[in-house]
Amino acid sequence: MNDHPDHIVVVGGGLAAGTAVTELRSNGFDGDLTLFTDEQWTPYERPPLSKDILLGDGTEDDALMHPASWYADHDVDLRLGTKVTSLDTAARVVTAGDEQVRYDRLLLATGSWPRAFAPAADAGPAVAYLRTLEESRRIKDALEAGARVGIVGAGWIGLEVAAAARAADASVTVFESLDQPLLNVLGADVGRIFADVHRAHDVDLRLGARITDVARSGDGVTVSLADGDPVRCDLLVIGTGVEPVVEPAGAAGLTIDDGIRTDAHLRTSDPYVYAAGDVANADHPVLGRPLRVAHWDTAGKHGAVAAANLVGGNVEHRELPYFFTDQYDLGMEYVGHAGPDDYDRVVLRGQTSGDDLLFTAWWLQGRRIVAGMHVNDWDAIDEVKRLVGTDVDPERLADEGTALGEV
Repeated sequence: MNDHPDHIVVVGGGLAAGTAVTELRSNGFDGDLTLFTDEQWTPYERPPLSKDILLGDGTEDDALMHPASWYADHDVDLRLGTKVTSLDTAARVVTAGDEQVRYDRLLLATGSWPRAFAPAADAGPAVAYLRTLEESRRIKDALEAGARVGIVGAGWIGLEVAAAARAADASVTVFESLDQPLLNVLGADVGRIFADVHRAHDVDLRLGARITDVARSGDGVTVSLADGDPVRCDLLVIGTGVEPVVEPAGAAGLTIDDGIRTDAHLRTSDPYVYAAGDVANADHPVLGRPLRVAHWDTAGKHGAVAAANLVGGNVEHRELPYFFTDQYDLGMEYVGHAGPDDYDRVVLRGQTSGDDLLFTAWWLQGRRIVAGMHVNDWDAIDEVKRLVGTDVDPERLADEGTALGEV
């Protein structure tokens, strides 16, 4: 295999794609570099879509990784609004419209797309999904005092939209089918804390809700429930999760399993093709299993790893997942990974109720800390990063008289 490719093609318009292109040029790759994105914007970061832009603290331009001139200045062949529709791994060719482009190495950073919510399929323009800059602006324009905003799903996107809507003095109803917000991510104990926070800000949080229909009603929609009166909404935001965009990789014969499967170097089942970001289900050498993470930090780290390996490097992605959220006065950072079957105990330390939340949370499997987070305890993040992945005495961890540095 040629470790000095002449032409690298990158497909995607998010942080993984943008980081890869930036790193390639910054680290001296001087071959041909083509970037395809099916959006009209240059690569941008997505956290501002549900944070700064919705809160009115930022603009679309603030989310961009670089101005358009950067790509011209760095000799990147930027193809905006151009969808790659097929991939021929034998010929090493991507097809976009009527054009075929040959590559020596290919990076697929196609990201993820909101999961469709079937009851709202025919409910019209008052239904919104949040994944693009245009959608973020449309939702922001609808958040005003007195507006009736419904949100399907109490995950990260749903709760951040709820917080932004309440900041605009809109009334908010959140419909969640599970018994707590973020139940499959944080578990019941921590999910309950987030529920309390939103209720304290007058969010009508409907847990265990089953939506039977979403119908047009004037300029808005009416949400019908299996148990309860219908709810009229001027805007209904769907936040029921995302699906990795695996095409055209799947049709080309690359291994697909909850995303595009890669090794720890982000190499797919084809040695000339890599995948990064939300779409990559990558072997994780620290966790000892494949993991797909749809969060900002992983996308950026993946982009840097992919850039190194596209030009012959031998770098593994070893970083533990990290993500953050800001909701009202609650700021949180989380490190690690704790799926519903990955832990048997949660230890909470600090103030977990009331107006002045300040605590850490730890997910343990036996003596091993598999994930940790802090809420509003910004000095704790270094200890969170240090302790995740280590073995501790659970009783000392639970004893708030024991400093974290001594567990």
